[in-house]
Amino acid sequence: MTTVLVVDDVAPLAEQYAYDLKRVGGYATLVAAGGREALELLRREAVDCIVLDLEMPGMDGFDVLRAIGEQGIRTPVIVYTGTGSYDRCIQAIRLGAYGFIDKAEPMERVVREIENTLERERLRGEVASLRRHVGQESPLVGKSRAMEQLRARIARLAPIPSPVLIVGESGSGKELVARELHRLSKAGSGPFLAINSAALPENLIESELFGHERGAFTGATGARKGAFEAASGGTLFLDEIGDLPAGAQAKLLRVLEERQVTRVGGNRTVTVDARVLAATNRNLEQEVEAGRFRQDLLYRINAHVLLVPPLRERLSDVPDLVGHLLPYTCARFGMRAKTIDSAALAVLQAYDWSKNNVRELRNIVERLVIACAGDRITTAHITPEIRPLSSGDSPHHEGRSFKERKAAAERGIVLEALERNDWHVTRAADDLGLADHASLLKIMRRHGITSRRAE
Repeated sequence: MTTVLVVDDVAPLAEQYAYDLKRVGGYATLVAAGGREALELLRREAVDCIVLDLEMPGMDGFDVLRAIGEQGIRTPVIVYTGTGSYDRCIQAIRLGAYGFIDKAEPMERVVREIENTLERERLRGEVASLRRHVGQESPLVGKSRAMEQLRARIARLAPIPSPVLIVGESGSGKELVARELHRLSKAGSGPFLAINSAALPENLIESELFGHERGAFTGATGARKGAFEAASGGTLFLDEIGDLPAGAQAKLLRVLEERQVTRVGGNRTVTVDARVLAATNRNLEQEVEAGRFRQDLLYRINAHVLLVPPLRERLSDVPDLVGHLLPYTCARFGMRAKTIDSAALAVLQAYDWSKNNVRELRNIVERLVIACAGDRITTAHITPEIRPLSSGDSPHHEGRSFKERKAAAERGIVLEALERNDWHVTRAADDLGLADHASLLKIMRRHGITSRRAE
């Protein structure tokens, strides 16, 4: 539920205003009788929006706005005044207020202003998130059969509010799949919040997920909403869920079942409405057998499972991915646009990308852009470890010999056939006109081609 703090030194007016906001807008409300009390409440309570009187004795509204800015408090502020002095309101806007209203405004108008302010704050967060992610990963690019199947599955699961477990190797694009599920869902206009479970200090995981009250632990100088509350009305993406410690797993299961959270150090429950998407590169069934992951939690999050294919199983998508990453990388580095020739693209397409999937491809594209002083990337710019070598080649060979080109071509032909036949070795062998699947397996071993789908 949205919490609004009303700050006004006239207690009866503040109480009535808070009551009307609760009645018309359905908000939870708090009241502060002055600027210092307001700042103390902000340290103690999780507030979504502040309605602030400018004309107060002692610490007035302008002082409060300055203090909010100095203390890094990001709660949006709407100022209201009964003096009709719009010059003072404009001054408040310059100090960081989102907007201003007259005390005589109808409450319906005030509620609209609060909703608009909250939406602007949400969009600001979304834009900041998008700016962080632009060029960091490619979106769901590719026309391979594997990607077409993945997109079809996403389209079917997006409208369903149940949890989805996204499984895939590191760097394969699990968060991008989660963002696409969110975008196509009924909650697509709501917030999308991504939490990397593996990156959180163990002593702060529960605070990050469920929030905390003031004084819950050393350093908790104010109340804070957790990820579930922040993502309410939208989607919460829990990446690397297999890294959650046992205590957090138990609390997460309870939240998924009851749709309520209790902040660390608190005793009141808060209803939350966030769809949970989880991702892992671990085998959670093996983690359950090893006693590291709760079986009941696994059953709760894997109602639907999406498998993100590794890049080596969709090598036909490499040209599209490079075509997407190249202009983004050049723009991000402030460099003029570059192109890549077909021979260099063929080398990238023949590589197996087993170290870090699409993320590895992105890093290689960055290196190529930096290495290329001209406008066109060629094989000369590709580092030796990316160039495929046949079993008889020396790892120090840096030329582009006939033998090397032949090995790369053969490897590419085999990979394309496997992908075309959904990695069914027998069908791929027939497609290539080979005697049997054993012949193809022999060629695959020579080129170091392995796959979970291979027979």
